[in-house]
Amino acid sequence: MPVPPALARNPERIAATAISVLNSVFGLPAFRGAQEEIVRHVTQGGNCLVLMPTGGGKSLCYQLPSLLREGCGIVISPLIALMRDQVAGLLDAGVKAAVLNSTLSLEEASAVEARLLAGDLDLLYIAPERLLTPRCLGLLARARLALFAIDEAHCVSQWGHDFRPEYIGLSVIAERFPDVPRIALTATADDLTRREIVDRLGLAGAPSFVASFDRPNIRYEIVEKQNAPAQVKAFIAERHSGDAGIVYCLSRAKVEDTADALTKAGVEALPYHAGLDASLRARNQDRFINEDGVVIVATIAFGMGIDKPDVRFVAHLDLPKSIEAYYQETGRAGRDGKPSSAWMAYGLSDIVQQRRMIDESNGSEAFKRVSIGKLEALVGLAETTNCRRTRLLGYFGEALQATQCGNCDNCLSPPLVRDGKVFAQKLLSCAYRTGQRFGAMHLIDVLIGRMTERVKQFGHDKLSVFGIGRELNEKQWRAVLRQLVAMGHLKPDTEAFGALKLTESARGVLKGETGVMLREQPAGTRIRASRTKSRRGDLAPAATDAGDPALLGILRAWRSQTARQRGVPAYVVLHDSTIDGIAASRPTTLTRLRDIPGIGDKKLEHYGDELIALVNAAP
Repeated sequence: MPVPPALARNPERIAATAISVLNSVFGLPAFRGAQEEIVRHVTQGGNCLVLMPTGGGKSLCYQLPSLLREGCGIVISPLIALMRDQVAGLLDAGVKAAVLNSTLSLEEASAVEARLLAGDLDLLYIAPERLLTPRCLGLLARARLALFAIDEAHCVSQWGHDFRPEYIGLSVIAERFPDVPRIALTATADDLTRREIVDRLGLAGAPSFVASFDRPNIRYEIVEKQNAPAQVKAFIAERHSGDAGIVYCLSRAKVEDTADALTKAGVEALPYHAGLDASLRARNQDRFINEDGVVIVATIAFGMGIDKPDVRFVAHLDLPKSIEAYYQETGRAGRDGKPSSAWMAYGLSDIVQQRRMIDESNGSEAFKRVSIGKLEALVGLAETTNCRRTRLLGYFGEALQATQCGNCDNCLSPPLVRDGKVFAQKLLSCAYRTGQRFGAMHLIDVLIGRMTERVKQFGHDKLSVFGIGRELNEKQWRAVLRQLVAMGHLKPDTEAFGALKLTESARGVLKGETGVMLREQPAGTRIRASRTKSRRGDLAPAATDAGDPALLGILRAWRSQTARQRGVPAYVVLHDSTIDGIAASRPTTLTRLRDIPGIGDKKLEHYGDELIALVNAAP
């Protein structure tokens, strides 16, 4: 129902019409947060930048205006999986949607183009590289366009965590189609990235709508890396057995090894990385999306645009490149708002590896400085002894009202902190007296007085620092060393592989002018997933009341069968929250079923009678 010119000038009527469409098409009773203001602004022809966390409802901010304005909304999306799933959901809701991407045959693409020119589409999803071709730009110039939505807009920025060169060319949209509204959307971007998005997409002067970055249903936990495969197995077994999840690894080899180890431990785990055969990679992704309880082990090539709402955990076995990347990747958990986990195992080798990758990259000096700053901010998050959520939100310029969130490991089980000045002085002295040419293991060997061949070779057993650190064991010294690197008193030497050298700030520590407080590392800990309970239960996410378990099982089985028959993910048929709502309220009429969030007019038409029959037949 396109908005006529008179209606477009009447915000109140736009709001009323938008609510009506929101309910009839998507089955939702009301907007969330700034959605209504964004929809009204874009429907009236305005440009804007939208920053909204994963699961916050970004898609509605361009889908609804596309339905309300005359013409077709063009959605620029970087991933085929995202296009496919969103279009499947829209078609199920009765929206005329299609894709133009490399999966289509020439005949199929021509049919979509004809529908666009005939005005038979509400939304069309296009990959950026295709949009920039002369053929596609010419096609769009002949069509009636409602808006341009640039999804995953952080990809346009060289400072963003997932820069994609093809996105730079999207500046042509403002040049070629200045009168068509542009809405850029992303789940995460710091100030530097936001400024570049605005500049490249011609959004100067347009409002920015920045929602809260807080995901209170996600529990953040970062543990010291000891034996990462064993640790993640314990984490899944103790906390997320049978749940869908994502495990991120830095290398393809580690992906393969971790997936194999989890499979042997009885976890339904599948690998995903760019080195796999394309058909196998696609099958594994489809299984993860369409089946329950599958764990995907992947490099960061996996995940952007994945709409699966019931991912219960995201685990990192290697340190990401930045807080933006960490936030984006952990945000793939709990899109449905239910309690979920963001777990990471982290160690000194992660810092050294990431720093070396930055130093050896072909980027400019400015780019390297920014990248190092981002890495240091993430290391600070990993090492903080205070509330992790407060630190995370603070990076994006958002203050948490409470000093503790009650749903991160540091809040649930506060770490012990002690004055570590003497330990720091011993370790820094050891690094200095051994010539700043050795790595962590050798420094620890010298500190605890371990007579290795290498220690004897270099005569380090004759140094005054040999054996001065026997009061701590190897594991405890590694924790001290890692924290000193995180604080910036030590740094990897890019010219001597694995070596650690002192920074300027180390001088103050050695002179006793700079205090050092360290997280206390117990002498020995068993590899397991911690089981902590919140002392602030009012802030911990509560489990959703899903109603009668027997009916819930019946509804889930029906949904799985229906999804298989239609060849779509289960959540395209009905989201978990909608299934839970049906099981809890047990509607016996179509009218009562229609009142459940997620049941729009088309869903009611497609599934209403079957759902009522299931409810009535349930014990």
